[in-house]
Amino acid sequence: MQRKGLIGLSVLVLGVAAVSVFSFYGQQEEPATRSAEDRQVRQMQVRNLQQSHPHILKVNMIGENEKLKRKLNNDPSIKLVHHNDQDKSHYYNNEVIVDFNVIPTAADIEKMSRDIDGELTEKLDSAYIFKSNSQPPAKLVEYFQRHPYVAYAEPHYIYLPNEVNDTYYQNYQWNLPAIRTEGGWGVTRGSKKVKIAVVDSGVDLNHPDLSHRLEKGYNALAPKEPPADDNGHGTHVAGIIASVPNNGEGVAGITWHNPIIPVKVLNAEGMGGSFDVAKGIRWAADHGADVINLSLGNYQPSAVMEEAIRYAMNKDVVVVSAAGNDNSSQPSFPAAYPGVLAVAAVDSEGKRAPFSNYGDYIDIAAPGVHIASTFFRGQYASLSGTSMAAPHVSALAGLIRSIDPDLKNTQIMDIMTQTTQRGAAALPDIYYGNGVIDNDSALRAAYKEKYPFGKDNRWLNKFFGQ
Repeated sequence: MQRKGLIGLSVLVLGVAAVSVFSFYGQQEEPATRSAEDRQVRQMQVRNLQQSHPHILKVNMIGENEKLKRKLNNDPSIKLVHHNDQDKSHYYNNEVIVDFNVIPTAADIEKMSRDIDGELTEKLDSAYIFKSNSQPPAKLVEYFQRHPYVAYAEPHYIYLPNEVNDTYYQNYQWNLPAIRTEGGWGVTRGSKKVKIAVVDSGVDLNHPDLSHRLEKGYNALAPKEPPADDNGHGTHVAGIIASVPNNGEGVAGITWHNPIIPVKVLNAEGMGGSFDVAKGIRWAADHGADVINLSLGNYQPSAVMEEAIRYAMNKDVVVVSAAGNDNSSQPSFPAAYPGVLAVAAVDSEGKRAPFSNYGDYIDIAAPGVHIASTFFRGQYASLSGTSMAAPHVSALAGLIRSIDPDLKNTQIMDIMTQTTQRGAAALPDIYYGNGVIDNDSALRAAYKEKYPFGKDNRWLNKFFGQ
């Protein structure tokens, strides 16, 4: 996190019993390096995911995103920013987001609408969307920037996904042991008071492995409608965090108790505008989110998005974002914004995923190849992408805050980046950031910081009312 300035406030293999305070303080920490037996098990699990299975879909979300990008490239209503020969950002034609220092009157709005041959379509606090019937975004930006009360005007950018006895745990979920999830469960399995918002395509609200873990959410695309998932991406992300462990069904999530707040900002095709993503972030921050997961991105910075993220961080929310799936060094947003925890993806061998973006803005890495999780319509699927890596980190952030709710967002991020699995490579680096997350070490460090004298410390705090 030192390489990125900060803004604002700045299951267990089933049947294993919880470990006592004294036992996990006294036990020898197992090495982060993997044994030959561990590698063989993970290779078997990956092979299982690669083969046909009647109940686990194989979804090429990265491939689907490429199809969507090609569709957007050929859509006359969508325009492009060419960052380099490979990386592009999309935005809506004839639309602009305008932020005002002084809120315009109804007469002002009417005059501006006439001037641009258009109308006001939506607003969020001091930010407004104007749509013209005839003028391109460049002309609209030029017009509004001349207005004395305008703080900024920018195109409306489009964001895309970055892509126990539970039935599939032993044979498919290599990712949980790879980050030492089970050891961490001996420290904490989470808290119902610490909530994780998934700002994405929504969540399957009736999925048998998720429905009991969901809070009331928000649909930024249709505020009167529930945040139901019609794409699958958001449900997969939510399942990595919170699929009910030890229920004899499906997959196991990383947390046992932390609620998910579903926030829908992406449509059925898996795309959404910067304005709606910003609305979703602000809504989550205002409705109790302790952690916000953003498995989406775009290569073009957006002021309305950055303001929303700053708003969340000023409310002490941990903001986690996927780094992107184009094997590119082009900074991806929101991951590259200061204070956001940017997550790269690794495979079952702990090696960088070939699609994972890289650069100085990468903070940490997590499993993101062949990840089994929940999917919409009550299904299960295996997906790959930094979208899958980010929720591993969001879940760990939720577990750390479950141990000590008083930790600041910056402290939680520091604990995660300082307790990673560090291999032979010098860290931090542009591919792994500070390394692959280590749930066991991170949660032990958080517990030790909260209770330096172990169980006795907890008793004394309770006795003296601290």
